[in-house]
Amino acid sequence: LAWRQAGAVCQTAWNITVMNFEPAREAMISQQIRTCDVNDAAVLECLARVPREHFVPDEFVTLAFSDTAIPLGHGQEMLCPVNEGRMLQALNLDPEHRVLVIGTGSGFMTACVARLADHVTAVEIFPDLHEYARDRLTDARVHNVDLQQTDFSDLNPGHAFDRILVTGSMPLFDVRMAEWLEPDGQCIMITGTAPAMCVERVRRTADHYMREKLFETVVPPLLNVPAAEPFSF
Repeated sequence: LAWRQAGAVCQTAWNITVMNFEPAREAMISQQIRTCDVNDAAVLECLARVPREHFVPDEFVTLAFSDTAIPLGHGQEMLCPVNEGRMLQALNLDPEHRVLVIGTGSGFMTACVARLADHVTAVEIFPDLHEYARDRLTDARVHNVDLQQTDFSDLNPGHAFDRILVTGSMPLFDVRMAEWLEPDGQCIMITGTAPAMCVERVRRTADHYMREKLFETVVPPLLNVPAAEPFSF
């Protein structure tokens, strides 16, 4: 009897915890993301359906829907919800798109992109984050993702993508982002150094590319990417 009562208490506590995520998720979408002009219905539906709490490290699960970046180790972090929503909207994804995600992290943005696109190739340099994302994506039954544990600086995809999403910052623009795009393809990336970083869209045409600044932010840099030479007199 005592075992059954303890089990019932644990089950009730678990149900309360699960139920309590929904008001927080709704508040995140209505009070943070919508107020920053994220109004794409597919993106909002995606953020409502992909369980962000499932991808947040256990010690930070109470912050899953807060307006803050969440540490992942190695100096990396999950983007704050507003950045996630704005970058997903800027990608302008279609169900037939093939997408490259650079910086898998916890796997949340990869899961969102996978819900909105046909197939995702996601690259992560840190073995433990790669394994973490793999386990979380498997548990979430996300199957249209090819996860690769490799250094982005050594990456050679072998084919072009309709969309590219870079979740970490780059001090300098990397022209490979344009070269890896299909004609009419787009890349959303973060360039610059703190405190002057911006999210930008790169559009590829048949014979050139165009860059457009979208909004300012500050996020940790990718590893092993070119940096600007220090200024000296």
